[in-house]
Amino acid sequence: MEYIQVTAANIDTEHICCALSNNEDVQVSSKKAWLKERFDDGLVFLKSTERGKCFIEYLPAENAWLGLQAEGYMYIDCLWVSGSFKGHGYSNDLLNACIKDSQKKGKSGICILSSAKKRPFLADPKYLFYKGFQVADESDAGINLMYLPFDSKHPVPKFSDAARHPHVETDGFVLYYTSQCPFNAKYVPILSDTAEKHKIPFQAVHVETTAQAQAVPSPCTTYALFFNGQFVTNEELSESGFLKLAAKLQG
Repeated sequence: MEYIQVTAANIDTEHICCALSNNEDVQVSSKKAWLKERFDDGLVFLKSTERGKCFIEYLPAENAWLGLQAEGYMYIDCLWVSGSFKGHGYSNDLLNACIKDSQKKGKSGICILSSAKKRPFLADPKYLFYKGFQVADESDAGINLMYLPFDSKHPVPKFSDAARHPHVETDGFVLYYTSQCPFNAKYVPILSDTAEKHKIPFQAVHVETTAQAQAVPSPCTTYALFFNGQFVTNEELSESGFLKLAAKLQG
């Protein structure tokens, strides 16, 4: 497999690996706009030269879009290999490239979100343990911060209090989301329209800056859905999925 790094110089012509091929699609344009603003923060987007979901996205932890204390570390936003790309060692290729780049840049380790048991849109904990990662911190939502240290000189990374204890004061559904995931451009409006149609209390908060993201009361900021103050899920929902969840939670 050959890989290519997406940069400010080639992002307008490169495919971004999320099963979306039309640059005019709002999902593609929103993701590319988000990436363009992150390159100056040190973000690296490395992907396969073939179209498909096979990529890694990472940046210095101090610029990560979540609340954590991990000075000197690199933070992996997303390591994604799916479909026919699975089982060929591509995850190892991408992770090893991140490790080598992070070491070259003088980082003391890398960190990433995971969970005690495999959850959608989070790194597989079994794979991370196999690669030598350890649990650095745990949140009340069952989402863990895992890390791979390169040395023992730096403190173990940890969540901010808001990320470790996710909670909001608003009743009904509250969704925090960013443009990091291109599919939010499609599915967040669907949730908003569905909630309005069925008179379900709902508000969506579009997180648009690093400072806002680091203050979100959740270990996940790309998509964090709350109900009556409690964190519910980081999994993007379709209309039917949202209605099913609402019926369950509202009784």
